[in-house]
Amino acid sequence: MAVDPRQVVAGFLTLSMFVMLGNMIKHDHFSPVTEEMGLKATGARSNTMKLDNNAEMNSVDMAGVEDLMDTIEEVKPCWTKPSPKNQPSNGFVTFSLTMGPEYHISQITDAVVVARYLGATFVLPDIRGNELGNKRKFQDMYNVDKFVRSLDGVVEVIDEIPDEVSAKKPAVIRVPNRVTESFIMDTIQPIFKKNKYLRLAVIFSSVSLRPKETSNKDLDATACLAMFSGLELKHEYSEVARKMLDRLQELSKKSDGKVLAIDLRTDLLEKKSCKTTSGARRKGCYNPNEVLAFLRSVGFSANTTIYLTETWWHKGLNDLKEEFPNTYTKDDIMPAENKGEFLKSSNADLASALDLEICSQSDVFIPAVAGLFYGHVTGKRIASGRTQIIVPSQSSTSTHASDFTSTYISNKNHLAYTCYC
Repeated sequence: MAVDPRQVVAGFLTLSMFVMLGNMIKHDHFSPVTEEMGLKATGARSNTMKLDNNAEMNSVDMAGVEDLMDTIEEVKPCWTKPSPKNQPSNGFVTFSLTMGPEYHISQITDAVVVARYLGATFVLPDIRGNELGNKRKFQDMYNVDKFVRSLDGVVEVIDEIPDEVSAKKPAVIRVPNRVTESFIMDTIQPIFKKNKYLRLAVIFSSVSLRPKETSNKDLDATACLAMFSGLELKHEYSEVARKMLDRLQELSKKSDGKVLAIDLRTDLLEKKSCKTTSGARRKGCYNPNEVLAFLRSVGFSANTTIYLTETWWHKGLNDLKEEFPNTYTKDDIMPAENKGEFLKSSNADLASALDLEICSQSDVFIPAVAGLFYGHVTGKRIASGRTQIIVPSQSSTSTHASDFTSTYISNKNHLAYTCYC
C-alpha cells in the first residue's frame, strides 16, 4: 500500500516533539546537563538568597537599575552577504514551520544553510499550528517579499514545488538543529545526489544558541543572514506589535519612561519541564511571586511599566499588580480590533510572535522561562544593541541589577556575537 509522504513527515514531526520533550524531562528541562537551556546570570553562582517579602523598595540599589536601563551597545554586522552562486539549482528543499515563532527562526536558518550548501532551490514552507489541521501559508504570517529579497543571490526561493516534482516522493531527512557542514556533507548530500527532492524535519534535541567552532565562512554568513535579516512578520502583524509597544511607551511616560518586558507563562509552571529537583543548580521557570520578589530585590520602581507575555489576567498575578500597578498582559494593551484574531487559542503562534517583537524591543527584558524564546529574543536584542537582559536567581545575595545580567551577554557566548561585533 502506498504511503503518503505527508503522513511520514507528520509522523517525524510528532516524534520529534516527543523526543524534545523527553530530553527536557529527562534532564529536568534546564538541569546542568543541558546547561545552555538554564536561566543563568553573572552574579548568581553559589550563595543562597533569602528574599524578605516585606522589604522596602528604598533598601536596595536603585542606581543599579538606572545604570542598566541607560546602557546602549553599538554593534555592526561582522559578516557580509554570501556571494551569488553561478551554477543553476539542481534540486529542491522543502519543510514546514512548527511549534511557534521561536522555533521558526531556527528552522528557517537550518533549511537555508542546507539549500545553500547543496545548491538547491528553497521552497517556501507552510506553517503548522499546534492543533491538528491548523495550517497556513508562509505569507499569511511573514513578509514574503522581504524574505525573498534578503536571500536574493544566496539561494533560489520559490513559492510552491513544481507539479512534476510534487508528484514524486521526497526523501525525508531528520536534521539536528544548527546543522553542521559535516552532517550536510556526510548525511544529506549523498541522499540529495540520488533524490533531488528533500523534505527536512528539524530536530531540537538541544536548544543551545552558543557559538560553534566552524571553518566554513560562507555557511556562517548564510546562517547570520537567515537568522537575523530574513524573517519578519508581515506588515499588518508587525503593526499590531508596534501599536502595542507604542501604547506601553506612552503609559511609561506617566511614570519612569521605561518599559520592562517579562516572559512569564504560568501555564508552564505545573509541567514537568518546569519542575526543579534538589540537585539542579538553577531554576528554569519562575512563578509570579518569585518574579515579584526578584523585582523588589534589585530595586525596580513601583512605577515601572511592565509587559507580561501572559495573554489574559488571572488571580495568580494579583500580588504583582498590587506592588507594580502598571503591569499589563496582551489583553490589556492590544487594540480591540485585533483581539479576535490574535487571542484565540488556535492562533497561539501569532500571539507568541507579538511577544517576541515586544520583548526584543523593550528597554529591559527578563526571561522567567528558559528555552528558545529567551535565546532568540537575546539574539535580536544583541543585533540591535539592546543588551539589557537580567535573569532572576535564587542563588545570590546581590541587590545590584547588573549582577544578574544574562551570561549570554556578560560572557558574550551567544551565537549572535559571531554575527555582530
